[in-house]
Amino acid sequence: MPAPYSYDLRTKAIEAVQRGERKSAVCHMLKISRNTLNLWLKRKEETGDYQAISGFQTGNGHKITDWKKFRAFVQEHGGKTQGEMARLWGEDVSQQNISDALQKLGVSRKKRLTATTSEMS
Repeated sequence: MPAPYSYDLRTKAIEAVQRGERKSAVCHMLKISRNTLNLWLKRKEETGDYQAISGFQTGNGHKITDWKKFRAFVQEHGGKTQGEMARLWGEDVSQQNISDALQKLGVSRKKRLTATTSEMS
């Protein structure tokens, strides 16, 4: 994820526009988009400042949160497919949620017990 523009750059852009420079010239000089500058100006009008937004959620919220319970569930139902495991778990969990949780636990999805040997030697 890209980092937000620095507060110093934002300050230079806002001050240049307030001095009377054209928005398009400021955007070209600082290599920012016109929309970005407009958003900064709008935020300054609404809140009085143009700091980068912070405190928002990073990453995703997992549907499976009780990892001890899920590990016991995997021990009991490990031979089933991920779709079957999702139906058994309930709580509106999809096959992809089961797949992500298994990967987080480091559990293999492979069901084959023995290795296949090559016949061409």
